[in-house]
Parts: sequence; structure tokens; C-alpha cells
Amino acid sequence: MFIKVFLTIIFLAVMVGVGLYSRKQASSVDGFVLGGRSVGPWLTAFAYGTSYFSAVVFVGYAGQFGWKYGLSSTWIGVGNAVIGSLLAWLVLGRRTKLMTQHIESRTMPDFYGTRYQSQSLRVVASVIAFVFLIPYTAGVYKGISTLFEMGFGIPYEYCVIGMAAFTAVYVIFGGYKATAMNDFIQGIIMLFGIVTVIAAVLASQGGLAEAVARLAELPADDAEGPAASVAGTGMFADVWGPDPWGLLGVVVLTSLGTWGLPQMVGKFYSITDESAIRRGTIISTVFAFIVAGGCYFLGGFGRLFGTPPMLPNGRLDFDAIVPSMLVTLPDALIALVVLLVLSASMSTLASLVLTSSSTMTLDLIYRDKKALPGEVEDGAIDDIVSERIERRKVVVMRVLIVFFIVISLLIALNPPTFIAQLMGISWGALAGAFLAPFMLGLYWRGVTPAAVWACFIWGVGLTVVNMLMGNPINPINCGAIAMLGGFPVVALVSLVSPKMPADIVDRMFACYRP
Repeated sequence: MFIKVFLTIIFLAVMVGVGLYSRKQASSVDGFVLGGRSVGPWLTAFAYGTSYFSAVVFVGYAGQFGWKYGLSSTWIGVGNAVIGSLLAWLVLGRRTKLMTQHIESRTMPDFYGTRYQSQSLRVVASVIAFVFLIPYTAGVYKGISTLFEMGFGIPYEYCVIGMAAFTAVYVIFGGYKATAMNDFIQGIIMLFGIVTVIAAVLASQGGLAEAVARLAELPADDAEGPAASVAGTGMFADVWGPDPWGLLGVVVLTSLGTWGLPQMVGKFYSITDESAIRRGTIISTVFAFIVAGGCYFLGGFGRLFGTPPMLPNGRLDFDAIVPSMLVTLPDALIALVVLLVLSASMSTLASLVLTSSSTMTLDLIYRDKKALPGEVEDGAIDDIVSERIERRKVVVMRVLIVFFIVISLLIALNPPTFIAQLMGISWGALAGAFLAPFMLGLYWRGVTPAAVWACFIWGVGLTVVNMLMGNPINPINCGAIAMLGGFPVVALVSLVSPKMPADIVDRMFACYRP
């Protein structure tokens, strides 16, 4: 216990120290939200990866999908690395950096408002982002606190409140720069931690070959969904597992979904230049292969550790699978696991609360109308007044950080469903609404404001209706459908709706000229 407490105190002290160190760079809006748009490739790549992978992956997703799909769940991690990291950086990185800097966009809703010349789109996008980032944040709290309770024996409620408080402190003080610096430290811990934990868990089962052989002996008769009809044994050690189509839905949701999440895309806003984007692409992809691939690979062995506890409704407690795998490890390794999950989760929490507060402040409360690229703003104000307004915006963002954390805490203290389902609802609505109009808006001049409205309605509407009907479509699969369906929605509506003025679109795309 001394080792666990000692390492945790050091970790939390470093996080808060970085926040205090970075506070001078967080006095302006650009400094607080984007780190002055001067964050290098290593910090940006690690910020992207640590925001991507949290306790949601390590505890919720790895446990639930490892139980359902066995070793084939490793494909989810591979998809996260190839689609969610490599292709995301290649497709979105450069164009996002250039256009958002060109139109002086600080947030994703701000991008919609300027790119499509609609303040209404900006307002609605900010509301969607704020509302649907809450269940995501609640899922992260639930994941980290479940494992923390296992490691320290501290009641779940105290864990949730404590983690929220520490995250709030360093984000409020240091803004994005503190978040990025802490993400780098936390990313190193995650890389070392996941490799060590996998080695220890496999050693407890007699090594890799023995663990795989034991997994192959398990019948698939108790699996859910299409896997329930699979006869015989060996499916949980099979390359494609008992339910390849269900697995594909998870890959799509967790990999393609990052392309439409405000807290993920925002990392491209702040990176220094195009050469940094190229280096960041490689770093981020390698990080994802190790962390995501390792988490899902580890979760695939969950069935070797017995049946997890049952919930009052008679269903398995999927969120207890990974903690039950790790509870028998030596204290030193449990301490490492706690730091691993702390690192993964606090980085994601910091990114989520910063994104939510900045979106509400800049796109709803202080909704400044900007001139088009190449135009001169009317009614310019003097530097002293401008500086006061900037400081006021930063204060409002800090207050909203506390507000967002409190709401998320209330959900986390009484979560309505499993972590994976909370994530499905959040990612489905956000990426279903935002992915297609954002990505196509970077490449295609023909996207219209009406098409963006249609995609907002599609993504949020499908997710909410499915939830209100009792989830006849699994939230994971529903999220994947919402994301992919956004592309034909945007394309078809753009072809039949009024086009934006050509001269305005030309100014938007001038940033891509040689």
C-alpha cells in the first residue's frame, strides 16, 4: 500500500506542478485553448494518443469486447492505430491546421460557423458538443474509479470526486499547454505500463502459448448475439472470433469516430507546422499500436480469470473484468496499473473539459463575428479593451470547466449503463453529426450549410431516438451507422440545396494554394 500511495502522490504532484508552471502561457484565449498554436510534434502526438485512450479503453472496452470476441478483439486496437491515428493524421492533419489557422478558428463549432457562414450552425454545434461530451466524461470517471477502488480499497464515490478535483486543478491553471505537457509524461507511463502488465498477466497463466491454448478450449456457447449459435470450442482464440460483423462495428466506432470528435480534431489546430505534422503522424501511430493493441490483446484473456460479478439485473458486470484480472498481481505492479489508468484517464478528462468549456465560451457566450479571410474587421477595438475581453473569456472558461466536471460527476456517481454503452452514445452522436461535414468541408467546395444541418439532425436524431426506444440497435453499432451514414447525407443534400457564394468559398480554400 505504501508503494501505491507514494507513487500516486508523486504522480498527482507532478501533474499539478506542470499546471502551475504553465499558468503564464494560459492568460490569453489562444494560449489557454491552443497553446499559442506552437505545440511540437511529440507533445501533439502524445496529446492525441492519450486523449484517445483512457480508462474507457483499458477497463470498459478491453473488458467487455475481450470477453465477447476473445483474442480477435486485438483487431480493434489495430483499427485504432491504422484508421484512428495514421489515416486521421494523413487525411485531416495538414488541411485542418491550414484552414483553421487561415479562418482563425479555435474550436470545431467555430469552424462550422466560419466555413459555412452560419452563426446558427456554430451555436447548435457547441450545444451538441457540450451535451454529448458529458456521457463520455462520465464513462472515463467510472473506468478510472473502478480500478482505483480495486487498487486502494477506497470507496468508488471518493475516487470519482478526487480524480475530478485533481484534473480540474491543472487544467484550470495551465490550459492546453499544461495538458499537452502532462499528456507526454502520462503517455510514457502508459507505454511502459501496458507492456509490463501484459507480460505479468501472461506469466500468471503460464506464458503466451499456454494462455492461448487454454483460451482455445473454452466453448462459445455462453457468448451473446450471433456468437451464441456458434458450436464447439476455439472461437475465442480464433483470428476473427465468434462474431466478425459485431467486431467490425466496434472497429468502425472506435477508429473512425475520432475523426469527428472535437477534442481529437482540436489537436491539429495547435501543432506548429507541416513538418511537425509528418513527424507527429509516425509517433501517434506507433503509440496507438502499443497502447490500444496491448489493451485489447490483454482483454482477450479475460475469460481465463473466471466469470465476472453479476449485476442486480442478472447481467455480467463487464466493467469488473479487467480489475478482476489484475487484482492478484503483486503490489508493485498494481501500483503501476493505477498509474497507467490514472495517466490514460486524466489526460482524456483534461482534453474533454477543456474542449467543452472553450466551446461554450467562444461559440455560445462570446460569439464574436469574424471577418472573412482577406477582409478587414469593422469596429476594431483598442488593445487594452481587447486584452480585458480576452482575460474575461479565460475566466469564463475556467468557471465552465468546474460546471462541466460537476455535471459529469453526477452521472458517474450513478451511471445508467456500462462504460462501453456510454461511449457508444457519446461518440455516435458527436461523430455522426460532425465527422462528414467537417472532413468533406476541408476537401470539397460544394458542401452546403443545409447539408451540415441535415447531418446534425441525422447523427443526433438517430442516436437519441435509438436511446429513447430502449436501444433496439446496440449503441455501438448505432454509432457506427451514424458516422458512415453522415457521408451520403451530406453528399445528397449538398447536390440539391443552394450553394455558397463562389467568392466566399474561394477565400476559404485559398490556404491550400502553393
